[in-house]
Amino acid sequence: MKTTCKTIMLVEDDEVDAMTVRRALKELHVNNPLARAENGEEALAYLRQPGQIMPCLILLDLNMPVMGGIEFLQVAKRDAALKRIPVVVLTTSEEQQDKVASFDLGAAGYIRKPVDYRQFVEAVRAIDTYWTLSELPQ
Repeated sequence: MKTTCKTIMLVEDDEVDAMTVRRALKELHVNNPLARAENGEEALAYLRQPGQIMPCLILLDLNMPVMGGIEFLQVAKRDAALKRIPVVVLTTSEEQQDKVASFDLGAAGYIRKPVDYRQFVEAVRAIDTYWTLSELPQ
């Protein structure tokens, strides 16, 4: 994520969790711009704006009002313009069915949000390291 300045999209309805993600990224010196949507419907509207530059990564919560993460994946991964954007599920859900559905729908990863801030920073560091090294199609 550090090698480019492409936007990271955070789809998260909880303000405290969104602030925690911002804080962790700042602490790790990840300087990518962060776009936030509060649910899947807002995220799709953002992504489908004419001329919108696609984010390099989407961090997706599952449990949100209006359109949750699973519904977002169902729509986004069927959309030719969106399906190659890597999506990492970042959620409190420990439900096996959520993990299975996320991967079945094309999620690139599934990370349970640690309650402890230091562990949360380490989870974000792992995401950053992986996506910094991973080569994505243009």
